[in-house]
Amino acid sequence: MKTIDGGVCAAKGFSASGIHCGIRKNKTKRDLSLIYSETQCSAAAVYTTNLVKGAPIEVTRENISDGFARAIICNSGNANTCNADGRTVAEKTCCILAEELGISPKDVVVASTGVIGQPLDIEPISDGIPSLVAELSKDGCDSAAEGIMTTDTKKKEIALEFEIGGRICRIGGIAKGSGMIHPNMATMLVFITTDTAISPDMLRKALSGDIKKTFNMLSIDGDTSTNDMVVVLANGMAGNREITEENDDYKAFAQALNAVNVSLCRMIAADGEGATKLLECSVSGAETESVAKQVAKSVICSSLLKAAMFGADANWGRVLCAIGYSGAQLDVNTIGVSFKSHAGVIEVCRNGTGVDFSEELAKKILLENEIEILVDLGCGQYSASAWGCDLTYDYVKINGDYRT
Repeated sequence: MKTIDGGVCAAKGFSASGIHCGIRKNKTKRDLSLIYSETQCSAAAVYTTNLVKGAPIEVTRENISDGFARAIICNSGNANTCNADGRTVAEKTCCILAEELGISPKDVVVASTGVIGQPLDIEPISDGIPSLVAELSKDGCDSAAEGIMTTDTKKKEIALEFEIGGRICRIGGIAKGSGMIHPNMATMLVFITTDTAISPDMLRKALSGDIKKTFNMLSIDGDTSTNDMVVVLANGMAGNREITEENDDYKAFAQALNAVNVSLCRMIAADGEGATKLLECSVSGAETESVAKQVAKSVICSSLLKAAMFGADANWGRVLCAIGYSGAQLDVNTIGVSFKSHAGVIEVCRNGTGVDFSEELAKKILLENEIEILVDLGCGQYSASAWGCDLTYDYVKINGDYRT
């Protein structure tokens, strides 16, 4: 497996584009993106568990209920959520795009991101779709990645090449996400493409299994979005024998999917609203995988710990505190904690109590922009990781006037 260029356009048969259509007032920002496959694709998706859901989620869920799709269209600047005509706008978007592409409206995934509760005018979208389609390109991933951004400061894209049954396969993804990120069964917006031949059932199985150890282990601020969606399209153009069961080919695909998802998780966490540091909590020595996940997620969600990491304060007591209220059943007297970065590693807690350590070295380690919080529960063989970011003054500034 190796990293390659191209993002969602790296896989055979996929092209993408992104334009400014007028949803955003800032004309320098793209606000409408498209990903398209030359041929029909197996499709799988997971969605937010928030009871308040964006209209595009309802439409997409119905459109791909048969397991197939060919196009993904997404606007930024408006979430199309809690709008009286939201479903109508989402459905019209699918119909207008389908007519322009010459495909069925049921083969369109539609998504939106941005402010909740503001009406979304169909006119800029309908006027922009012809240009959006005309600009489809194998080099269009950057434009598409930019078009789905809201408070993101960086585009998030990745592509990998791997082998299945002697055939070279490719998988790539783009994501948006910087705030309102605390998913359960999905995350922000993530669009993944692959030319691997895999049945809809196996694609759904691979995706639903992987998010439990990737996107479900990611948190920026504890808020679950109304529009969270992860979608994978697989068009089979790599020419491998179709994956229809859990065999070695399935394992190879699942491994590649996991690598893409982990990369996107890290990019999203590092670009959290106002963030200066990527945090990763790596838990080992757990009695069960469930316990490892509970602990890792609890630590990464702690506002007090996140604030301490912003200040480069080795306040390890906040790690123990978060473990203690995680709900996991464990022996607190066997817990060890260390902090690690490119500047080194330092042990700060052993067997549930503090150890002497150099505050100067700890400060140096925690001043780096990527920090790993190592937790050894000392009572088993299971492990898990979770990702997040520090909590800074700028998070409040960004969200204090996000709408206005």
